[in-house]
Amino acid sequence: MILYLDTSAVVKLYADEAGSDQVRAGVAGAKHCATHLIAYAETRAAFARKAQQPGYEDRLQTWRDDFERDWPSFEIVGVTHELVRRAGDLAEAYRLRGYDSVHLAAVEALWRAAAGLDFRFLVFDGDLGNAAQRLGIRLYV
Repeated sequence: MILYLDTSAVVKLYADEAGSDQVRAGVAGAKHCATHLIAYAETRAAFARKAQQPGYEDRLQTWRDDFERDWPSFEIVGVTHELVRRAGDLAEAYRLRGYDSVHLAAVEALWRAAAGLDFRFLVFDGDLGNAAQRLGIRLYV
């Protein structure tokens, strides 16, 4: 299975939250895991915000170290002019936030390239997941 993770799924891989077990099982069962380059900055920002919550103050360094260790193992979809323009179209069509539309454009591009293979999208944002399903992309559930 090829598994694309949006940022919310990447964060759950490291920080214990509702859905973390599902993400860890998906990653363990995947042959390849992919995400968009923007997930790097979004994940680091999410860790910093989460570390400000009571009970998580001492976790930031561990999350960051584990994430940095694993980042090279992800297949990274980069920024291209075409992908960003497609993200703009998808943002309008599905009323998505900017970075969510970038993830959708990236997952769509990989899904098309992986035609015929077991490809899934692991996402926790309802609007983004619904948009992906409307494009025909299978979610990991």
